Amino acid sequence: MTEYGRGDGSDRWQDDPYLGDGGWNAQQAQHGDQQGYGDGQQQYADPQQQYDQQRYAEQQYYAQQAQQQYNEWNDGQQTGYGRQQYPQQYADQQQGYGQPQGQGQQQGHGQQQSYEGGWATGGHQQVPYGHPQDPYAQQQAAYGGGQQDYYGTQDAYPPPEPPTRRAPGREPEPEPDTGWDPGPDQGEHAFFAGGDDDDDDDDRDGRGERSGRGGKKPKKRRGGPACLVLTLIFAGVAGGVVYFGYQFYQDRFGPAPDYAGDGNGQQVTVVIPKGAGGYIIGHKLKAAGVIQSVDAFVSAQNDNADGKSIQDGVYTMQKQMSAASAVELMLSPKSRSNLIIAEGSRNVAVYALIDKRLGVADGTTAKVAKTQYKKLGLPDWALDRPNVKDPLEGFLYPSSYAASKGQKPATVLKEMVERATEKYEEMGLEKKAAGLGLDNPWEVLTVASLVQAEGTSHDDFRKMAEVVYNRLKPGNPETYGSLEFDSTYNYIKNQSKIDLSIAELRRYDNPYNTYFVKGLPPGPIDNPGEDALKGALNPTKDGWYYFISLDGKTSKFTKTLKDHEKLVEQFNASRKKS
Repeated sequence: MTEYGRGDGSDRWQDDPYLGDGGWNAQQAQHGDQQGYGDGQQQYADPQQQYDQQRYAEQQYYAQQAQQQYNEWNDGQQTGYGRQQYPQQYADQQQGYGQPQGQGQQQGHGQQQSYEGGWATGGHQQVPYGHPQDPYAQQQAAYGGGQQDYYGTQDAYPPPEPPTRRAPGREPEPEPDTGWDPGPDQGEHAFFAGGDDDDDDDDRDGRGERSGRGGKKPKKRRGGPACLVLTLIFAGVAGGVVYFGYQFYQDRFGPAPDYAGDGNGQQVTVVIPKGAGGYIIGHKLKAAGVIQSVDAFVSAQNDNADGKSIQDGVYTMQKQMSAASAVELMLSPKSRSNLIIAEGSRNVAVYALIDKRLGVADGTTAKVAKTQYKKLGLPDWALDRPNVKDPLEGFLYPSSYAASKGQKPATVLKEMVERATEKYEEMGLEKKAAGLGLDNPWEVLTVASLVQAEGTSHDDFRKMAEVVYNRLKPGNPETYGSLEFDSTYNYIKNQSKIDLSIAELRRYDNPYNTYFVKGLPPGPIDNPGEDALKGALNPTKDGWYYFISLDGKTSKFTKTLKDHEKLVEQFNASRKKS
């Protein structure tokens, strides 16, 4: 049971039998250096002193009860309730409770009294609680007699609190959690140590921390794996910056990567498309392993005076060539393996070349042309022409084509037709037809094919075009609308002869035989080149009607039949001598 009231709770002092009969109205007698307790009654100076004594007794009761209960919680082990430090204001307050008013200091000494050690002062003998005549002897033992009083010192503790509010041991007031704080000893070493200091905090907190009493939240720490990940990330970012910075410098200011030498001997075929510039050619060569970088090729092409003349087509190159060597080889005919369509070639000859290049059976390409010509890209003005021997004649434009094994004939034919159509549109065949006295661009193309077939050189084409236009005039005094070109007869016969008799030519009935019918043939008789087309579009105005080639290299033109017959006799005489 407790010291006061013999039960739970706190009873008033006047109910305690040890206080004597004086109760609350008893007066304390003042003595020079001793306090008297007569007849079991303590004398108080006034009611205020009595009240102060009561407050002190209550404080002592709570202290004793708190110490007893905590000892029970801590399995009998004293952890220091009576020694816990409290703020200064509690110590000041307890100093006032330590002595009643009027007795805060002993007379002649001025020393503070200590209750735990009894009422003894520094230099005077005082009646102790434990005196045999003192009725408070037993109670004094319960108050911790013989112990030093901590109420008047800096180690004083405040009035005890209910168990649910008491903090265990000597732990300080919890500080507010402000996030991760490395503390004075948690610098760089602690950051990279990888340990978790929270376990140490838990050990220091003891039972109070584990019971949920006022402990601090665990401080956040950086673990070793996290630091390693961050280090790797920083290293990766730094490495990336260095790498891309180097690449940027190389691209902008450094020399372009390039192989050395003329190649490693391994041949490779490269197809260069039409209209390809230096960068496109460079990409094609790099993809085939010929050069190391596009920039190196473009630079070498610009350094070569003829570098811009590289044409489209198929080239046989070697792998790992220097850019300069690649440019030189592409300018040489040795590297060209294109399908070359010569000016004035007839379609039958072109079909045979395509069959050979693609490695297909003879006649395969001709059959595709005959059955699929409408799907190959002919312009509208070239379709549905009557009496045409080959609808594609005149549209297999003379040029260089990248035809190789594995391709289909229709693919090659379509590329040729597309190139011819683009060229004819570019030169304005459709727009200029009416100004030339022709009905449509189909007739312009047909005239160009005649010019190409009869002319012996490019210098002849404009004069030859004028011969065609003069003879086509219905009322002309020389031919009266007949062309009478040997080339038209040779086309229908699929031959190239020059020794033809007039009787033979006039007897052969065929729309393409201009000796038999007047006007233009049903369509082109070959595939004219650019110069022949230009001649057809811009003929001379000199009045030429006749022409003859004496050496097979040049032609001579005349305006009358009489002048023409003189040249014929000269030609025949030269042949007899040979």
